[in-house]
Order: sequence, then C-alpha cells, then structure tokens
Amino acid sequence: MGIVLTNIIAIYHRELQSYFVSPLAYGIAGIFWFISGLFLVMILLGPGGILPTVAAYDVQGQQFGVPVPPIDVPYEFMRAFLDRLSWLLLFIIPILSMGLYAEERKRGTLELLATSPVTNWAVAVGKLLGVLTFFTTLILPLLGFEAIAISGGNPPMSPIIPLVGHLGLLLLAAAILSIGMFISSLTDSTLLSAVFTFGVIILLLLIDSISKAIPGPIGAAIGYLSLLKHYNTLTQGILDTSALILFASYIILGIFLTAQSIDALRFQRQ
Repeated sequence: MGIVLTNIIAIYHRELQSYFVSPLAYGIAGIFWFISGLFLVMILLGPGGILPTVAAYDVQGQQFGVPVPPIDVPYEFMRAFLDRLSWLLLFIIPILSMGLYAEERKRGTLELLATSPVTNWAVAVGKLLGVLTFFTTLILPLLGFEAIAISGGNPPMSPIIPLVGHLGLLLLAAAILSIGMFISSLTDSTLLSAVFTFGVIILLLLIDSISKAIPGPIGAAIGYLSLLKHYNTLTQGILDTSALILFASYIILGIFLTAQSIDALRFQRQ
C-alpha cells in the first residue's frame, strides 16, 4: 500500500508540474478567469441582472404601494454563477484532459508507463489528481470575488450553501476529467481527444432533458445518470448522498476504463 501511494504521489507531482510550466495552461487560466469575471459582472449588474431587477421591483413597490416579496440576492447570485461555471467547463475540461495520455502516446512515453512497475491505477489516479488540483487553482481566485458579492446579504448567507455548491463544481469537474482521461488514453491525437470529450460532456449534461422524453421507469433511470441534475441539487446547498454516489461512480468508472485501456496496451507490448 505504501509503494502504491508513493507512486501516486510521484505521478501527481509530475503531472501537476507539467501544468505550471505549460504556456497553454496559463492561457487557459487567463481565459477562464476573464470569462468568469464577465459572468460575475453580468449576473449582478448586466441587463436583467440581479441588482437591477431588485432595484426595479423596489421602485414599482414604492410607486404602486404594493409590498415586494424579498429576494435572496446572495443565494440567487451563487446559484446563477455556479450554473454559468458548469457550462464553462464544457470548453475548459476537454482542453485540460486532452493531453493526459495522448501526449504520452505522441512522445512515446506511454509505453514506458505501460511496461513500468507502477500500476495502471496508480498512474490514472495520480494524473487525475494532478489535473484536478490545477483546476482547483483556477477556482480559488473566484472565491474572493464571490465573498465580496455575497457579503452584503442581510441576513448573511449560510456558509454551507457556497461550500456545498463548490464541492459540486469540483465533483462535476472530476467526473468529466475522469471520462476525458479515458478518451485521451485511446488516441495520440490531442485534438481528437478534445473533440470526443466535448461530445461526451454535452451528452452527460443534456441527458436529463433526454430522459424527460422517455416515459416510464426507463426514462427515470436515465435521468438519474444526469450530472447536471445532481449538480443543481448541490448548488442549492443540499448535500444529497445520491449525488455524491453518482459523481464518485463516474470518477471511478473513468479511472477503471483508463487503467483497462493502458493494460490492453501493456498486453500488446508483451
């Protein structure tokens, strides 16, 4: 067990270091922060944004003497912002995951990994933890802006809601990265890996809409597999165990398929 953990940490450090010396990774970070900042401003101050809408309701209430129902601005902002970030993952995740194994194939180092004493599971887990850590560093700067945006709420928002919501965001990213890692292990083309991962993400995010068109228990079963449905549950601050189990299942499935893919390559080399 100690040897496996040591191997995972070594792969993790190697993968994480590769992101922090990559110009592409810095470009992804800059684009992600810029678009996220636009989302934040538009949700709060843009046409149809939360603050102009609340102000318009107050003016109408004063003009017509009608009591205006209170609007939980911090809660509505947090839900809307996390929703936009989930769709931003549609474009960010394929770029982050496309080179996890495809670059190894292209450089010829995947064969070394496949024939090394390090288990395929250790390699897959180390790589997934590395790219997930890099994604987490993209999220961290946004927390400060979110804190400023919700700090004026009265009564103040419970910290459980943003904590559970961001946990959902990380689990959503991990699940999609795990599947993208498997796709990356099947090809030496980073572009092909990104395109297929993009298609799979669309399917996984829209599967809830597809299930609604299928009546009966089959549609309900398909709907349960929806990442977006369970993610929305977490963004409401509801720590649902079924959502946690589903995300964990996707993550383990991606790691398992990746390990099997590399195991097949190892068998071919032998």
